[in-house]
Amino acid sequence: MLAGITAALHIGKLPPAIPVLQTELGVSLVQAGFLLSLVQLAGMIAGALIGVLADSAGLRRSILTGLGILTLTSLLGGFAGSATELLLLRGFEGLGFLLVTLSGPGLIRQLVAPEKLSLRLGWWGCYMGFGTGTGLLAGPWLMQQLGWQGWWWLIAALTLGMLVWVRLVVPGDVRDTNPRTGSPLSGLRALLGRLKLTLSSPGPWLVALIFATYSGQWLSVIGFLPSIYTQAGLEGAVVGVLTAVAAVANVVGNVASGRLLHAGVGARQLLYAGFAVMSLTTWTAFSGLTAELPWLRYLAVLVFSSVSGVIPGVLFSLAVRLAPDSSVVSTAVGWMLQLSALGQFVTPPLIGALAVWAGGWELTWMATGCLSVLGVLLVSRVARLL
Repeated sequence: MLAGITAALHIGKLPPAIPVLQTELGVSLVQAGFLLSLVQLAGMIAGALIGVLADSAGLRRSILTGLGILTLTSLLGGFAGSATELLLLRGFEGLGFLLVTLSGPGLIRQLVAPEKLSLRLGWWGCYMGFGTGTGLLAGPWLMQQLGWQGWWWLIAALTLGMLVWVRLVVPGDVRDTNPRTGSPLSGLRALLGRLKLTLSSPGPWLVALIFATYSGQWLSVIGFLPSIYTQAGLEGAVVGVLTAVAAVANVVGNVASGRLLHAGVGARQLLYAGFAVMSLTTWTAFSGLTAELPWLRYLAVLVFSSVSGVIPGVLFSLAVRLAPDSSVVSTAVGWMLQLSALGQFVTPPLIGALAVWAGGWELTWMATGCLSVLGVLLVSRVARLL
């Protein structure tokens, strides 16, 4: 879980650094946007394929490789002298992030007793909110002390420490002790067989599509908060803290989902509740009726982020349960993260375009509400498989 949080810290390290990078490296707003989105590129293009490779190479080995890539790219990033260099390294960071986060659930499944699996996967689901929120909250202060390069190098050192810790305490993959046999062609057939097995099963598809409807909404609301509150006249430091707290609030739902599943609450009920709250709170946060009540709007965003956190917690559990075979858990999680990345890539620009067309954010709740309805319809399909 800590390895996942460390990986997510690389996602959260960038947003507070953008103003500094614009000043020191001449990064444009367009380049800043690509720096934010490029980390999703590996997942969007090849999440399932990378999951297949992780299943084949070994989950512990994949996490170690991912942490190694993140350490190296963050170390080199501190020496970057141009936006182009940062963009290239950011793409590789996305690969490292994906190797860690899609291998985690399968490895937890191997290490945890079955009766505790839902609880532990609920904890795993908090990696994104906690890691990203920590970066958003700590980044501005640490960059004042260390500069943006020191911030990059500090995270590289933390990641290296995490790599050593995982290497020392997590049991080795079973494959580590077995000699490899077979030709490269037979290995390729095995990889394609795992991919075909996963993508020919309805469970991974439905879970992945539900994750996309959730992740696109969450990133859009949290990602546009700084713009929304800056337009409302709040200062930059206050906006940063408010956004970080909203992101970290997502951890509450992640943890609660594991406990509720462990206590016997149904996955379908939790997902229905999560999407219902997302619809209600986005209406409260963006409706013209609450325009003169900014703190009510912010409270709605906090509830939005915290309660909707049950959705990824439940979906990680379902991805493990609905994988067609134990040998393709990371492949199923990779496919889920691939469509999640697609949702995060597509939804914010669409909601931004809607805001431009409407002349404000008042219609945002209609777009998020449509995504929630789609999520509910997909959940009803998943319920037939449980």
